[in-house]
Amino acid sequence: MRLLFRHRSIQTRFTAAAAALSLIFFTLIAIGLDLMIRNRVRDQLFGDTQRVATDWIGSMKPGRIPSLIPNTAVNLLQLVDSHGRVVAASPAAAGRPPLSAVRPPNDDRIIHLTECSHSGCFVLTSVRVSPQEASLVWGGEPHVVYAGTAEPPVLSTHILEFSTLAAALLATGFATWIAWAAVGRALRPVAAIRARMSEISVTDLSLRVPEPPGSDEIGQLARTANQTLSRLETAVQQQRHFASIVSHELKTPVAGLQTQLEEAVLYPDDVDLRETIKAGLATTERLRALIDDIMVFARIRTAAPEPPEPVDLGALVHDELVTTTRDVPVRTRVKGEVTVLGNHMQLIGVLNNLVVNAQRHAVTSVEVSAGREDGQAVVTVSDDGDGIALEDRDRVFQPFVRLEEGHRKDPAGTGLGLAISRAIATAHHGTLEIDDSTRGARFVLRLPLLKRHPA
Repeated sequence: MRLLFRHRSIQTRFTAAAAALSLIFFTLIAIGLDLMIRNRVRDQLFGDTQRVATDWIGSMKPGRIPSLIPNTAVNLLQLVDSHGRVVAASPAAAGRPPLSAVRPPNDDRIIHLTECSHSGCFVLTSVRVSPQEASLVWGGEPHVVYAGTAEPPVLSTHILEFSTLAAALLATGFATWIAWAAVGRALRPVAAIRARMSEISVTDLSLRVPEPPGSDEIGQLARTANQTLSRLETAVQQQRHFASIVSHELKTPVAGLQTQLEEAVLYPDDVDLRETIKAGLATTERLRALIDDIMVFARIRTAAPEPPEPVDLGALVHDELVTTTRDVPVRTRVKGEVTVLGNHMQLIGVLNNLVVNAQRHAVTSVEVSAGREDGQAVVTVSDDGDGIALEDRDRVFQPFVRLEEGHRKDPAGTGLGLAISRAIATAHHGTLEIDDSTRGARFVLRLPLLKRHPA
């Protein structure tokens, strides 16, 4: 219900904004249309009155002024002399004072105007008789002809304003309904996505939001949300699996330590306390190492990465490799400049871990090489031991997985060294794999080379 209300709220806000914009738009159109119609009607009337006035003047002869006018809507005609007296008039204008006191100037013989009185308003044209015509008919005395007609309802009333306003309101209502329907249709997938997201919880991450067809923004949002949910589900499953393995790995030494201490308390005369303490210290040391490796592994996988810096892998291979006291020599070889962008301490930790692991399983020697291949930095650590079976090459990178030979040669190991190394490689956008080798194991670390910008 809450999602529905929010959906309606968004739809209402969008629709209200569309209604306001539509009202402004259609109101402006209505005003423009009103002015255009008024000007068009007034221009038509002025054209008719001017034509009637000029025709009437053209029909005047010396000593004869036509009393009849053509059958037209322009029924107000007056001929006014220079003293303001009405010399001749149409029946509708007879007995009236001059229709207007405005006389055209000498340089503009024709003017259009609107006059109003108690009986209403009318539009008219005032035409000054030309000097030639005045001298011919009235001996040179100037005269003015007024031709007019009553304003039609479209000009004298508010019918036009009400009509255009009603049309603007109807258009606004129609546009608002379209906006409401369109926004509702557009937000319907969003409401479905929100409803499904509200059902998803940590206990059940298998649900996915509905993906609308098409490649618009909402469809892309739904697909991105599903991809994020898939990654989240995978991460939670890995976390739960890791937590289960960690609890199992910790439970075994803790249970052994508890048993030793209980025997020392229950049977003090039969237990060598010195040996019990030494065994307990060894167990706690293994627990400490295990916890340290777990913290490192978890921090690499979940913590925000530190700002990277240029790291010369060739210098790490030549100068900073740490080897064990085993009588197994380590031969190094670097081809060219091999610089990557990453965390110096983490990368040296990976190399040291691989070298120590290789020394543990080597028979006579370990070889470490660094070079460039296909736009990547490639570091290879090889030994001449028994190697790793093909089916175990991926398992050894899983947390706490230890092969039988590895457990025999290093009983105190935690089983997290290779898992941490691969996690570091992944965090550096690289890979750590075991490649084929004619003898022994061959670990290959690949990292993106640092791109040098031209000066």
